[in-house]
Amino acid sequence: MNLHSLLEQREAEGRPIRVGLIGAGRFGTMYLSQARNIPGVHVVAIADINTKRAQGALELVEWPAEAFSPTIQDALARRGTAVVPDASALFESDIDVIVEATGNPIVGIEHALRAIGSGKHIIMVTVEADALAGPALARRAQEAGVVYSMAYGDQPALIMELVDWARTSGFDVVCAGKGAKYLPRYHGMNPDNVWENWEFSKELTDSGQLNPYMHTSFRDGTKAAIEMAAVANAAGLVPSDSGLTFTPGNIEEIATICRPSAVGGVLAHEGSVEVMSSVTREGDWIPFNTQEGVFVVVKATNRYVSGCFTEYPWHPDPTGQYAALYRPYHYVGLELNISIVNAVLRGIPTGSPKGFFGDVVATAKKDLTAGEFLDGEGGYTVWGKLVSAETSVREGLLPVALAHHVELKNPVAKGASVKWEDIVIDESLATALELRRETESLIGATV
Repeated sequence: MNLHSLLEQREAEGRPIRVGLIGAGRFGTMYLSQARNIPGVHVVAIADINTKRAQGALELVEWPAEAFSPTIQDALARRGTAVVPDASALFESDIDVIVEATGNPIVGIEHALRAIGSGKHIIMVTVEADALAGPALARRAQEAGVVYSMAYGDQPALIMELVDWARTSGFDVVCAGKGAKYLPRYHGMNPDNVWENWEFSKELTDSGQLNPYMHTSFRDGTKAAIEMAAVANAAGLVPSDSGLTFTPGNIEEIATICRPSAVGGVLAHEGSVEVMSSVTREGDWIPFNTQEGVFVVVKATNRYVSGCFTEYPWHPDPTGQYAALYRPYHYVGLELNISIVNAVLRGIPTGSPKGFFGDVVATAKKDLTAGEFLDGEGGYTVWGKLVSAETSVREGLLPVALAHHVELKNPVAKGASVKWEDIVIDESLATALELRRETESLIGATV
């Protein structure tokens, strides 16, 4: 049976999947816009410390007034939807699956642990939490008999679908990746100059609707590194310690660019991750670029397969040994329900860490001095660089997710990565630190 048939069956039986959403931002709102059109699904509650924002999200997506419930108990009884300020109520309720969409890695880890502890599946939209401690969370979920999953609609889960296609078809994965707009100067971007590097109107940027820190992270390389770390950990791929290259190219050039350097590509080795830039180094848009898409590059297993690569219009590399499968778009929260249904009805994730292979480390945007405070992802002080997990742990590098409001003990030169020994560790982050240490212990192990 396909997923929709399974949902129709649950609807007919009067047993809809009971969903709890934490965070009513853009991703959560996009999911809500679809949820009432899906049989067999009941959004029981939305938790957001800003309840007005959550209520506004429901109104924005035309949630009927009669479907609003004053409490979770009432929502469960009459298939309504409650808005609550505290996520604790969701873990204590009769809910099947939690969608964590706060965007805060520290809070995301806490919520994932509570979901796992209360026997609920967890869909981790907050990819920053997954990059920081996803392997440990996945192991804990497995031990508890629940699913910990990447969120379909975000690029990492869609990449993992292509990885699964490749391996199930008998291919070795040479590279998995995505497209993004990138110029070398972006690594120095900060919230003061971020809008100079986007195509938004001044009216929109002045409106206050856009978060300059978040959009800095999207362009300074941090978000791309975080997403590729999540893919590396889920697919068992090893990033280059020199970071992502963001090589410019179009969809016909994916297999030529994302192959090993020994045969003319940009990869340090086979079995890695990469991001391609959708603009030239001069900033011109590339026709048929990879901007919104995801891809996987595979290698021919024998001469017959290589012949197939060249006989069909699949845009292989010049040697005919490498070819790519490409998906042009990701629909963000609009397609999140694929993860929810797979977790609850099939007991499988749409991507989940299998070990610790890639990490995102805090790297100085400028010369930093002792006594200065780091301001984390999308800020003024550091950007996130992708490296192998082995190098990160061996050299004691600081994850970018833990570089928010921490004091430097030592100066750090521009372009250098911050180390644990360079900072005053914030002991108030005990839970996140514990999960991080668990994650680091999984290098070379399998979740």
